[in-house]
Amino acid sequence: MTLKVAVLPTSNTYLEKALHSAGAAVTSLDDAQALIWTGSDQTGFPRDLPSNIQWVQLKSAGVRPWIESGRIDSQRTWTSAVGAYSADVAEHAVALLLGCLRQFTLHARADSWLKEQTWGTVRSLRGRTVAIVGAGSIGRSMIPLLTAHGAKVIAINRSGRKVDGAERTVTSRELDEALAAADDAVLGGASTDETQRLIGAEQLAALGTDPRDGSPGVLVNIARGDLVDTEALTDALRRRIIGGAGLDVFDPEPLPSQDPLWGMDNVLITPHVANPRNRMLDNFASLVAENVQRFASGKTLRAEIDLNRSY
Repeated sequence: MTLKVAVLPTSNTYLEKALHSAGAAVTSLDDAQALIWTGSDQTGFPRDLPSNIQWVQLKSAGVRPWIESGRIDSQRTWTSAVGAYSADVAEHAVALLLGCLRQFTLHARADSWLKEQTWGTVRSLRGRTVAIVGAGSIGRSMIPLLTAHGAKVIAINRSGRKVDGAERTVTSRELDEALAAADDAVLGGASTDETQRLIGAEQLAALGTDPRDGSPGVLVNIARGDLVDTEALTDALRRRIIGGAGLDVFDPEPLPSQDPLWGMDNVLITPHVANPRNRMLDNFASLVAENVQRFASGKTLRAEIDLNRSY
């Protein structure tokens, strides 16, 4: 039987082709079994979903605002886009890390030749140990990129279940020890009550230094801005407690134009663009097609939202 889906608020060529290839038929909300929500937030989302909607697919990987608003109910299946964008976001994370280690933060702002002043502070990723905090789909995509550059990985997750490719995996209870053992850290976890301000002054101080030269580590955040205490991060950067930061997400977001992070020569800032738009549309369409086929055949959907875990 053909699965009937509603697509709101707008569709696109990527999605239309994917739905057609998956054998779905696009129809009105009142006639559909599933809703594919293509909005980036809750603006315009139907106030009351009709009872015929059995499954809702969201375009967002982060769903904390949806859960906090009470929008996600237990009457139907809800899925996020977790995992759909991982490869592209992982690529961006490694680019930010490399940029900070290679002092792009300083040289991109320079208006004179700084070789003698900075040559001694340029770092290679080769031989460094990177802690991935929240080693989910993005973290797992990041590991082969890091190891290809000669880095080692400590994976940190809730369960401590082994992550393939990591030199070792530890639980979130061992966060501070893992940061102390690492040279650099990348944040890849979800925004939940437990992860709010996960990285504060103590964790930034714990981020290890290179035993070969004592250089402080780099923090990269491509997850969610509220995983970091922004005030503590700003202070750690100003005092050179950490060597640099590569940031694609912020708290608050957008980052205010007068924020001191903008003017720091040890910070790389990108405006939440780790997931390029054309790749996002294509990757989301692929996820939708797979979940349409899974739903039609009665299989478990990818990225089902667990209200108890808040993601």
